[in-house]
Amino acid sequence: MLTESQRAGLDVILVSPRNPLNIGAVARAMANFGFARLTVVAPYQAHWQEAKSAIGAGDLLRRARECSTLAQAVAECTLVVGTGTVDRRKPEQPVLPLPCLAPLVHQELSRQGRVALVFGPEKRGLTRDDLSYCHLLVQIPTDPRQPSMNLGQAVAVFLYELATRLSTPGSYPPSPSAPDGEIHPSALQPSTRANLPHPQSPASSGRLDLLAGNIEKVMTAANDSPPAMHQANRRALRLLLRRWQLSDSDARRILRFFRRVLWRLQH
Repeated sequence: MLTESQRAGLDVILVSPRNPLNIGAVARAMANFGFARLTVVAPYQAHWQEAKSAIGAGDLLRRARECSTLAQAVAECTLVVGTGTVDRRKPEQPVLPLPCLAPLVHQELSRQGRVALVFGPEKRGLTRDDLSYCHLLVQIPTDPRQPSMNLGQAVAVFLYELATRLSTPGSYPPSPSAPDGEIHPSALQPSTRANLPHPQSPASSGRLDLLAGNIEKVMTAANDSPPAMHQANRRALRLLLRRWQLSDSDARRILRFFRRVLWRLQH
């Protein structure tokens, strides 16, 4: 079984789930594998915490957090993992198969980071805007004739994979030969950071969003682009900052710089 700190460092986040029974099934799967932190973002039905499908996990479901936005839900997280397929979209972040996720999660938890697994609505999955809050996208290998999975089943597969591999680190798979659109986990983390004697605290998603907001204000003050481009710029900034794997101290330093630039532009 996982340690208490490993369990406490991982959040399961459901974005706009439609069916309360699916939310209950997710809570049950979490209880099966020892996870307890569930967040529901903008659910369609108000009484989702009463789902009868959360057999043996009623308390977990009642303690679940509800947020109005994904940004709020992942604000404290330092590694945000989006889930889904790439059948109908071109991914803008690294993509890797589920068996390769465990070493990244292990590394993040080892440096006191916080990990979020983000699952989209049953009908459409995560949107492009949702994915801009994610550091990477993970797929469950499935038969191409039926690539989609029920929400509760998908969460159960993810948590089983992480629970078994995190509790036995030697079970991590060897480096795969990366197919198109996929990369090996070692490419996601700078080797220099792994070799530091005292790894720096990673920047949280909330810190990165604060930095992105200030950079956007500087771009607007400098008349960098027309208003029609602002939403696309905002999404691109979120992706860029997550790709850089900034430490919290570096993010603070860059934030101070852009705040000074903004003040100069405004005065």
